[in-house]
Amino acid sequence: PFLPAKIRDGREDEIRECIGCNICRAANNEAVPLRCTQNPTMGEEWRRGWHPVRIESKVSEKRVLVVGAGPAGLEAALALGQRGYEVHLAEASRDLGGRLLFEHRLPGLSTWIRVRDHREHMLSKLANVSIYRESRLTAQDVVDFSADHVVIATGSRWRRDGIGTARETPIQISSDTSMITPDDLDDLKDPILVYDDDNYFMGGALAERLRLEGHHVIYATTQPIVSAWTQMTDEQYLVEEGLVSIGVDVRVSHTLQGADRTLAIFRHVLSKEPTTIAFGTLLMVTGRVPQDDLYADLGAMNGAPPFTAIGDCFSPSHIADAVYAGHRFAREFDQSEPQQLRRERPSP
Repeated sequence: PFLPAKIRDGREDEIRECIGCNICRAANNEAVPLRCTQNPTMGEEWRRGWHPVRIESKVSEKRVLVVGAGPAGLEAALALGQRGYEVHLAEASRDLGGRLLFEHRLPGLSTWIRVRDHREHMLSKLANVSIYRESRLTAQDVVDFSADHVVIATGSRWRRDGIGTARETPIQISSDTSMITPDDLDDLKDPILVYDDDNYFMGGALAERLRLEGHHVIYATTQPIVSAWTQMTDEQYLVEEGLVSIGVDVRVSHTLQGADRTLAIFRHVLSKEPTTIAFGTLLMVTGRVPQDDLYADLGAMNGAPPFTAIGDCFSPSHIADAVYAGHRFAREFDQSEPQQLRRERPSP
């Protein structure tokens, strides 16, 4: 087995430590192919032929520029580098990690930074990979770099219009309302109303963090339970119990209809009865949109090199999907034909 072999050979630093996100449990509970945030080959060993340790060598001398060092960009750069390609990884900030830099500081999520730590360490071993920190690139910068292919992995940002899982149209919020998202947690005024229509970890984790910091927190969600999708990761009851135990005011089955200055208007999902909640700051945790300005700018330019958007920049999702997207791009890069999935077929 590969893990014991790494220990036997003194290569413990190559072991991808579990981050405890339970995405594997979510795949099991949803009856879909198994997934692992740290090991993107999980569940694809037979179907795609992805070996968990070995990867095919490069088939050309192409130079690849990866823009963005979040989960997708880091994995793409690492896997491309392991194939032997010349890779240049550009990151706008000083620290690598993208969304992980914020998320691992939320209560109970400190181990998530292992996604960054492992890849940053492994990249440091590859002489064919260069990393450029504090290097925010424009479309012209990308063109001037003259890479043979560009990977855009610039992540996503939280929506400010209220569109989420339960709503497809914007929520009417007056311009003088103190409204923020997880992207801009500043100028907080109590009580803080956390509106969760994302339903994974973010709404509950932010409510917990703010309450532990001493704020008066009201948590409202469209679902009948707190952080509903964490049922899939077997954590939901722990999240809800935790919020209640520290004094978060929980309101379930409430859909936000609008907000005017310091008053939010809700409607109960089942009874349709309206209700109002007074707040100082409205924290919207709903949907996310790709941060794809660079992708769009390149598409509008003449002479741009071939480019591909991956991860949250292509389709916002959880970290495991972003890592998977980066790995898949690297595996399929330079293939002459699209990979055909193997499928189990019953004998006649």
